[in-house]
Amino acid sequence: MTAAPAPHALITGGAGYIGSLLTGVLLNQGWSVTVVDDLLFGGTSLLGYWHHPRFRFAKGDVCDPATLRASAGEITAGDLPPARFDAVIHLAAIVGFPACQMVGSQVAWRYNFEGAKRVFAVADAAQVGRFVFASTYSNYGLSADGKPVTEESPLNPQSLYAETKIAAEQYLREQTAGATTMPILFRFATLFGVSPRTRFDLIVNQFVLEAMTRRKLIIYQRGYARSFVHVRDVCDAILLGLTAAPAVVNREIFNVGGDEGNYTKDEIVALVQRYIEGTKIEYKDLTFGGDMRDIRVSFAKIRERLGFQPRISVEQGIREVASVLLNGVIKDALDSQYRNAQFIVQ
Repeated sequence: MTAAPAPHALITGGAGYIGSLLTGVLLNQGWSVTVVDDLLFGGTSLLGYWHHPRFRFAKGDVCDPATLRASAGEITAGDLPPARFDAVIHLAAIVGFPACQMVGSQVAWRYNFEGAKRVFAVADAAQVGRFVFASTYSNYGLSADGKPVTEESPLNPQSLYAETKIAAEQYLREQTAGATTMPILFRFATLFGVSPRTRFDLIVNQFVLEAMTRRKLIIYQRGYARSFVHVRDVCDAILLGLTAAPAVVNREIFNVGGDEGNYTKDEIVALVQRYIEGTKIEYKDLTFGGDMRDIRVSFAKIRERLGFQPRISVEQGIREVASVLLNGVIKDALDSQYRNAQFIVQ
């Protein structure tokens, strides 16, 4: 009896912070994975998978029609042979408000909105079952009443990045009626932790790096609250979205994180100081391009509907990042390749 073929996922932006780890998670779960990435930050994050029999890679910009093409129920990625896919996980984007500000409005909208529409259209034309869209809890901006925001809370974007993500969400939920492909929308909390392409422009990771290299943290918006989730837990959430019953996830939005991941910046600083002794703190009253997020997030929906609960705490993440740096696993953590905002897309 012939075994059923492995389910096949296409990951756009698969060489990035989430995608490079998600690739390994899916391969370990028996999936075949095709990564499409323009390698803006390089591709060393994928080297561990290069000779895996169920891994393929295509270099390309997903905004370029030549990068992804659909025909006869298959997708052709770059110069790879066409293949049938069970899911498209769309991570490719200009991620974060500093990066969006740096590249400008036109480029940010092209990648984050038009790019999402283009990739979804290809997925639908190829009759792909699921389309996972990476969004952000930045969309909420500020909580009007101070209560934890839910997926039904009003959106109050404070940045160009959030504006582009909200527009893509609205398109996927409101303009895809009758599509074969079901959109699943995940609003990620602020990520932390290590991956094959670790970032050090995220609060927890950045604080650990600065505490270890400078013995000093400069804190802005000190009382503001944020929500945090480990990058590995995000991969688990995506996997749940790929396997949940269609009626549970179709066109649904899920906040991704856990209630225990809600912290103020002062609380994060205290945790960093606990594990990295001698860290001094300096407070400054400055904002960053209008990004004034001050929210706590409810994660009841993803917990109740998908059974998702984060496994890795912020404290564990701090120890993890500190261990990687202390042991010299990443020797050049101050290099611009570990920061999204250092790159300008032409």
